[in-house]
Amino acid sequence: MLRLIVGLETPDAGDIHFGGLRLEAERLPELRQRMGYVIQDGGLFPHLSARDNVALMARYLGWADARVGSRIAELAELTHFPVAALERFPIQLSGGQQQRVSLMRALMLDPEVLLLDEPLGALDPMIRLDLQDDLREVFSRLGKTVVLVTHDLGEAAYFADTVVLLRDGRIVQQGTMDDLLRHPADEFVRRFIQAQRSPLDTMEVSA
Repeated sequence: MLRLIVGLETPDAGDIHFGGLRLEAERLPELRQRMGYVIQDGGLFPHLSARDNVALMARYLGWADARVGSRIAELAELTHFPVAALERFPIQLSGGQQQRVSLMRALMLDPEVLLLDEPLGALDPMIRLDLQDDLREVFSRLGKTVVLVTHDLGEAAYFADTVVLLRDGRIVQQGTMDDLLRHPADEFVRRFIQAQRSPLDTMEVSA
């Protein structure tokens, strides 16, 4: 779905519109600059420092050095990324730091829409928890449209105003998380919710 939105895949039928414009090959370079895209595992270039990864598109578009530096400082503060680590290469960063760099890169051009493809899936649970809190704060502060793909229902509940459950490329149910939990549309939705239950749900916790 995200690859369709960003124009990396072509739909078999129908059209995709962004900001009232049909997504077409000749418009893709312009429209992609209005979208921020965080792919799975970050997709950082290993030969570039964190700073250079973030600045990549801005430099390609000819931004002045002062503007690039100011925007990176702003994003580092927003994402709680240590300024000193901007000179490090991806291999020298933790998994959580790498994802923060990927997020900064996606936000560099101040896009209208932010697309995230399971950005937290490969992280240690504790790092994932911290980054979830920080991401929700970022989303709240920016007030942008965010499309986040996840297989984790709890994560969807934590972030989303609207949840869209897909099966084989089709929408099975769409609405609030409460809608899904209280009024599942069919057996697939019920089974999907049951499959998300944590082992802790069935354990008794003693004082």
